[in-house]
Amino acid sequence: MITLTERAAIEIRNIMEAQGKTDAMLRVFVAGGGCSGLQYGMAIDDIVDEGDQVFDSHGVKIVVDPLSLGYITGSEVDFVEDSQGGGFKIDNPNAVASCGCGQSSDEGCGCGSCGCH
Repeated sequence: MITLTERAAIEIRNIMEAQGKTDAMLRVFVAGGGCSGLQYGMAIDDIVDEGDQVFDSHGVKIVVDPLSLGYITGSEVDFVEDSQGGGFKIDNPNAVASCGCGQSSDEGCGCGSCGCH
């Protein structure tokens, strides 16, 4: 399971509304690319593929493919703001690798159309 903070859910609903996709879902996935091997991605999606798991968190449907689910189960998506602006952050308590570039599994995300922290 993957969850959203209330703040992240509000921001995601705002993005969906701005794109005219209020019935869409948030797809969260992992992909290669970080210096420690994994990078997170998020995108607005309206398709559930065979094997996908769908969760609901604060009224936002989250869809995750089976491969990604194995890496991100237990994670929480938050929206944070700092002096450089705002973005999404994925906190994965199961991540073991780290790097300083912000592109690996416990540092942040590569967040598709949603923006990124």
